[in-house]
Parts: sequence; C-alpha cells; structure tokens
Amino acid sequence: MNSHLLHVKELQTQFITDEGTVPAVDDVSFYVNPGEVLGIVGESGCGKSVTSLSVMGLVPSPPGKITGGEILFDGKDLTEASEKQMQKIRGNEIAMIFQEPMTSLNPVIKIGDQLIEGVRIHTDKSRKQAKEQAMDMLQKVGLSRVDELMSQYPHQLSGGMRQRVMIAMAFICEPKVLIADEPTTALDVTIQKQILNLMKQLNSEMHTAIILITHDLGVVAEMCDRVVVMYAGKIVEEATVKEIFNDPKHPYTKGLIQSVPDLRQRKDKLYSIPGNVPKPGQIKSGCVFAPRCAYAFETCGQEMPKLCSTEGSQQVRCWLYHEK
Repeated sequence: MNSHLLHVKELQTQFITDEGTVPAVDDVSFYVNPGEVLGIVGESGCGKSVTSLSVMGLVPSPPGKITGGEILFDGKDLTEASEKQMQKIRGNEIAMIFQEPMTSLNPVIKIGDQLIEGVRIHTDKSRKQAKEQAMDMLQKVGLSRVDELMSQYPHQLSGGMRQRVMIAMAFICEPKVLIADEPTTALDVTIQKQILNLMKQLNSEMHTAIILITHDLGVVAEMCDRVVVMYAGKIVEEATVKEIFNDPKHPYTKGLIQSVPDLRQRKDKLYSIPGNVPKPGQIKSGCVFAPRCAYAFETCGQEMPKLCSTEGSQQVRCWLYHEK
C-alpha cells in the first residue's frame, strides 16, 4: 500500500514543437508525506514548474502531454483522472500558489468574491458562511481591515498583500498538499521573510504538505525538510536539507551551493557554474550535466547514470558514485 500522500513515479511530460518532441520532464520520481515541506530546486528551464503543472493537471494540451509515469495522490493515479475529477481536487485537496499573483487573481472580480467562490465550489456552505470563512482566512494570513479588503480589486493591493491573498485562497479549503511555485520571487526581502514565516505557520497549524519550487537555496535552508535537485528535466540528487548543505554529492548541487554568496568571505568575483543549461532534449546521450561538469570522464558522455543511493537517505545521479 502506498503510504505517501503524493507519490510521483517516473513522470514524463513532453511538448510538441516545430523542432520535434521536447522532453520537459524526463523520468522524475519523488514523494511528499503529510505535513512535510519538500523543496524542488534548480535553474530556470530545468522542469520544476512543468512538474508542478503536471501534478495539477494543468499542462497546456496541445502542445504538452504527460506521456508516462504515475502521479499517485491518496493512492489514486491523477494521470488517469478526468477533467471533472481534477476540478474537484484542484483548490480543494491540492492547491497551488503561482509566482505572480496578478496573473492568478482575476483583475475584474473583488477579492472577497474570489475567496467566497473558492469555498462555495468545493463545499456546500452558504454565501454567508463562505464570507465568514474568507474573512477569517484573510485575518489568519496577517491582513488587517478585512471588511474593506473584501470589496477591493487586486490592483488596489500591494505585491505583498496580493501574495497573502493568494496564500489565503490556497489554504481556505485546508488542502492536503500545497504547491508553491517561486512564491516570493517578486517580493522584497522583508516581505519575503514574512510570507515564508506565514507559510511555515500554516503548514504547522493545518498539517498541509508543501512542495516548494524555488531557485533560492536560502529559502530551501529555512523552509524545507527534504530537497530534490533538478537539472534539464531530470532529478540529479535527493536528500534531507542537512545532507544537501553539509555533504552535497552531485557536481551540479555542489556548484549551486558554491554559487551562493558568503558574507563572511571577501571575494573579487562570485562563483558561477561554467556553460549554460541545455535546451530540453538537446543532449541525446550520456549525462545531461556532463558538458558543464569538471569531473566528467568518458562514460559520462556515453550513458545516462541512474539514481543510486549513497550514505544516509541521499540519492544521486552520477557515475562518480556508481560501483565501478
């Protein structure tokens, strides 16, 4: 019996383009347990957001399509669910916070009406009950003047307030899983800290599992229990936060951590991983990171390594850790 709340197994999501089929997500497997915070990190274009859209059943089709694997939620495979079934799950059992709230909130509908609609779609509560729940949730996310806020439009709110409204919308039906895609990218550092603390607090109070998609390792260190590192559509390392920061295994993970500025050290130049992220499907054979890797040898350019276990709970996709 599957004990994980959400278990993605060997997921493959492809896009049809003029240049052929592009594998945006290639053989990705991970899980999240109730109340756990899982971080998915990597550079832009590595497949993080497409993975989250695949879980939500929101991959635009055409040109995108899930071509393989399973997405098991409470033991049911979401890849086989109908659109009607997914509509019941989205926002109710699995919710999502998108990167830019202005593209997620309807600009011509009042904040209160958007929250009330979410409650009434997924429950049998009256409008009055839904309004009370919406106001209570806005207070929980630290917003004041709730009566006034309910009758305002998204453009009348600051960026931090809009993001808090998005969090309120995501948590209002008390979902089992929350997917947060770069939830603090557009915010300044002070507001970013407040939003992360708020998500942590709601995670603790409601026992909602969170999948946090980010490129910010500082956010990962503060928020997450475990981390999945993605590169070019594949998972290259998975470990607890402590293992990732104390003993990174994959050369890409090491490069990411080395790229983070250290205020305790004075350097003339910050470290950056040489080369660029390849386009999905560009590398036809061998390890996808081999062209940028300082440790690459002949086998790396010929065959893709599988994820293998090392000490502790770490898994790494690298020939350096395979048995010779």
